[in-house]
Amino acid sequence: MNPPDAEARALARTFLEQTLSAEGNALMLEHATREEVVRGLAAGRSPARADAGTRRGPAVTEPMIAEAPELEALSALVASCSRCTLHESRKNPVFGEGAADARVVCVGEAPGAREDDTGRPFVGRAGGLLDRLLLSIGLPRKSVYICNVLKSRPPRNRDPLPEEVAACSPYLLRQLALIEPEVIIAFGAFAARTLLETKSALGRLRGAVHRYSGYPVVVTYHPAALLRNPGWIRPTWEDLQIVRRMLDGVEAGIGDREARLG
Repeated sequence: MNPPDAEARALARTFLEQTLSAEGNALMLEHATREEVVRGLAAGRSPARADAGTRRGPAVTEPMIAEAPELEALSALVASCSRCTLHESRKNPVFGEGAADARVVCVGEAPGAREDDTGRPFVGRAGGLLDRLLLSIGLPRKSVYICNVLKSRPPRNRDPLPEEVAACSPYLLRQLALIEPEVIIAFGAFAARTLLETKSALGRLRGAVHRYSGYPVVVTYHPAALLRNPGWIRPTWEDLQIVRRMLDGVEAGIGDREARLG
């Protein structure tokens, strides 16, 4: 039996030949209607599309992630990752960007629509505000590293699911191990609660230094929230002053919590 695409081409050829011979009159194929030809053509194309969309390399395992020798190799694993279902709906993975030896790592929740389109974290108006906030404590964007807990956008920007966080957390841990930052800034309630494994409100987490897998963590508002609530810009700036003092070697109160993901 001919493969579906060969059968579809044969039906289409017969259809065109009969169309020419009948000089434009309404036609029926000898063995198929026009609708059947269209369906046949679609059936002939769909297997190729499906194969292209689902063709992936070997499953990415936690040992593979933990052994990635550099950020570029880790990014390649994210690009081929299917550890959760978010890879099925994303346009682009959003691995992260910035200095590989950054003293500060900024962590958000998950990519949004703009990030999914561009493959870059914290872009658009929220990204512009983040850049200005960082500059206010003497940190150009290119001097820090910026990423999210999740590397793929959840549909309709819904909250990440526990299994999605568990699937992505090894990537974040490896990013931190490769960069070895002096401090992490958790932007937004979800990022803070995820990193610190707590249900506490963001307001209760601000103003102190916590720990995530041994790294100091400062919690503050997400730039997108500041666009909706400009009154939170001053408190965010105050949170970032804690980061500045830490980088300058001024003692900051570090809590005794050491939280780990996964």
